[in-house]
Amino acid sequence: MLLAVLICCVGAFVVAEMFVQVRTTSGIQRFGWIFLTAIAAGATIWCTHFVAMLGYEVDVPVHLDPVLTIVSLIVAIVGMSIGLAVGLWGAGALYPLIGGALAGGAISAMHYTGMAAFRVDGLVEWRIPYVVASVLCSIAFSAAAFAALCSARLSGRRRLWLGAGLFATAIVTLHFVAMTALRIAPLSLSDKPLTSEGMRALGLATALVGLIVIAAGIAAALIDRHTRSDAMQRLRHMAMNDALTGLPNRSSFQAELQRQVDVARTAGTKLAVVAIDLDRFKEINDVHGHKAGDDVLVMLADRMRDQLQGEEVVARLGGDEFVALTRFQERGDLAKFAARLDAALKAPVSFGTMSARVGAGIGVAVFPDHAESVEALVNNADLAMYRAKHEGSFEPRFYDASLDEIVRERRELANDLRRAIEEDQLALHYQVQTSITTREVTGYEALLRWHHPLRGNIPPEVFIPVAEESGLILPLGEWVLRQACRDATTWPNQSKVSVNVSPLQLAHADLPGLFRQVLGETGLPARRLEIELTETAFVTDRVRALHILQQIKALGVGVALDDFGTGFSSLETLRVFPFDKIKLDRFFISGLADSPQAIAIVRAVLALGKSLAIPVLAEGIETDEQLEVLRREGCDEAQGFLLGRPAPMPSTIVVGAVARGAVPRDRPLGGIAPQST
Repeated sequence: MLLAVLICCVGAFVVAEMFVQVRTTSGIQRFGWIFLTAIAAGATIWCTHFVAMLGYEVDVPVHLDPVLTIVSLIVAIVGMSIGLAVGLWGAGALYPLIGGALAGGAISAMHYTGMAAFRVDGLVEWRIPYVVASVLCSIAFSAAAFAALCSARLSGRRRLWLGAGLFATAIVTLHFVAMTALRIAPLSLSDKPLTSEGMRALGLATALVGLIVIAAGIAAALIDRHTRSDAMQRLRHMAMNDALTGLPNRSSFQAELQRQVDVARTAGTKLAVVAIDLDRFKEINDVHGHKAGDDVLVMLADRMRDQLQGEEVVARLGGDEFVALTRFQERGDLAKFAARLDAALKAPVSFGTMSARVGAGIGVAVFPDHAESVEALVNNADLAMYRAKHEGSFEPRFYDASLDEIVRERRELANDLRRAIEEDQLALHYQVQTSITTREVTGYEALLRWHHPLRGNIPPEVFIPVAEESGLILPLGEWVLRQACRDATTWPNQSKVSVNVSPLQLAHADLPGLFRQVLGETGLPARRLEIELTETAFVTDRVRALHILQQIKALGVGVALDDFGTGFSSLETLRVFPFDKIKLDRFFISGLADSPQAIAIVRAVLALGKSLAIPVLAEGIETDEQLEVLRREGCDEAQGFLLGRPAPMPSTIVVGAVARGAVPRDRPLGGIAPQST
């Protein structure tokens, strides 16, 4: 009897445990778990019944019908499957009650089927009131067990224990009340009775099988729970940590920052937010590939992690942006923390066969000195970091309201510029380029203009550096290229359109593909497009820059060297790449009228161009005297206010020879410039 009760209690707990697991599944997986739970429940009921029958003593021979014995097990499993399926069908409170009642009916059906297999030499009498009571007890306690296991009011452990206890009670009350209903009147002895030793052997074998089945259910539940726990931990780690570096991500950092601010406020300590933005990471990414960039990020993250002490935290917010937290009492402790991070970032990093020093701009904001709220603290640390990068500082910069207001304004300007690109608030003006000998129009240089809805006209020398700092130079350059090509296709002549290319654009490997795409979309012949770039485009990686230029030139696009004479390697650059034009910087033109040295330099550049068979265009022509000197010295082309100011494109274009003599400065030669969009 004790063994039967033990089997019943252990089995009921396993069934309850598996029931909870079933509730967390869906689809095919749920049906699989329902079947496994039904097997465990059916084995528990069946084994409890037949082991308990060992405690029922009768003075007559006993036989067991093997078919009905097996059928009783099948009845238990099938009935429990139906009850579980109904009990878990919907979210309402009625489904568990109905399902539990059906499970109670399965317990009753199994018992009375098993009793039908229990053959004795005697007259069997069933007392109906006890039979009815046993069935009602089974149904009531089983329904209560299902309701408890599905209850949202109970905690996890209480729900489990209460559900297991009620299910065990349903099985036990059914058995013992039903056995009370049984009366046997012995008849003559049989020739082949089943001895008490045989009954005990059968009961022990049944108990063993039942325990094995129950143990299998326990193992399945534990494995599933362990698997789910591991999966949840992995999902939580993925949700709260950066996938590449393993550092806390933005979401995790925000939660930790709020916690540490609360602790610092309570303890009366100070908390520093250290914003970190890597310096030459984009260059590594563009030149050496994303794999090298990822390797650098992982190495630097590991280094910073190794520098942490106590409750210090470092997180990756995205890209090459990191942030760190530290609580401190003395300013010297903060300085040491920032110095540890700075040293870790400045140490050389190796990726593949390459080695480089990255470094970073570091900005610091302190709670409560610089801000009281979490948002303001992070924002002020960012402002200090941007100031450090803008100044090219090698040391961490602390937030300064007066100094960082300029940085804040540049960030706002960057946001406005991003919106201007997206909403087509920019416009192109064009400045004419002419042949000095024939006075004919040879092309037009596209110049970007931005009229801010609130700030008015913003000069390119202001917003172009902002675009380069904020990473907007690529979409900005693409907009200019596309708009210039589109406008040029509407011109009735075959003049070239010249577009400036930033060194950051040239460092992008997809630039030749962009040119190919834009030319194909707009229909502009490649020979009518010319790009202008300065010598600074070759400083970082000369080989890569020249390779990209060769791809662009292979499309048929002209390439001009802009601001010639102001760089560091003009002659070497001219030697290694066949430029289509040299643009002489306006600095040398301004002194032509009265400076023999300026005339000598211009003469030398023109001679160099002729020896290399490269046309030379002089920029910044503002007087007739300058134009006459250039004509006398044999310069090919000219551009400047004397010949035409940058202006939007009118409806017609005048093509042909330019009248000799001065050209009014308020009228662009050829009258060209695109409509604002």
